[in-house]
Amino acid sequence: MSPNGTGAAAPDAVSRVLCFAAHPDDLDFGAAGTVATWTAAGVEVQYCLMTDGDAGGFDPDHRDSIVEMRRREQQDAAALVGVDTVHFLGHRDGYLEPSHEVVEQVVALIREVRPDVVLAMHPERDWERLQRSHPDHLACGEAVTRAVYPAVENPYSYPHLAEGGLEAFKLSHLWLYAGPRSRENHWVDITGQFAAKVSALRQHLSQHPDVGRMEDYVRTQLETKGREGGLEPGRLAEAFHVVEVNGPDTIAGF
Repeated sequence: MSPNGTGAAAPDAVSRVLCFAAHPDDLDFGAAGTVATWTAAGVEVQYCLMTDGDAGGFDPDHRDSIVEMRRREQQDAAALVGVDTVHFLGHRDGYLEPSHEVVEQVVALIREVRPDVVLAMHPERDWERLQRSHPDHLACGEAVTRAVYPAVENPYSYPHLAEGGLEAFKLSHLWLYAGPRSRENHWVDITGQFAAKVSALRQHLSQHPDVGRMEDYVRTQLETKGREGGLEPGRLAEAFHVVEVNGPDTIAGF
């Protein structure tokens, strides 16, 4: 199943998706409506959070409990859009790098889940809105992109993974979010899932001192994406850079 969208070619049939984010709430801002569309159609979606978001929040009294708090917030948010499994890699907020350690963790998880689609943050900086390009966001996107090709499909990359039963396989599509507008080539109409997206975002109370302003901002952004995606006036959309990693005409190494 592929959500209704326009632009880039997307997979005709999706049964399993693995979504990566740098911090708790990144996926809810960038893709929760699309995730809810997938899960409502019976697609299995899993999340992977690379950092614990320990540098987030506004209340000094939360410092000792912020990791536990943000993990719980993310699990509650995920459940509201039909996601039961949330993986936490546990890296320190603000220190994420696309190192071999992180790439190997990503490769291992992708090989374990064996999804049709991997969804991750964009590795390119957005100069129009720099806040979208937190260094951890860029590191998340770069680590996942490095993992997707060539390591996931190369049995000689991190060979101990294959020896341990995590065999290489060819991923179909990589979907990237929170990147430059110029890269967006696929828009998903999430009008019917807007309430679920907002409910998910509301779970991250440690991050939103003004919930009303946050919700107004999100709706405005989704309306803009709907227009940019050529949807009917008033429709809401999430936008992605869809990359076909392996298609019918893909030649190994090219």
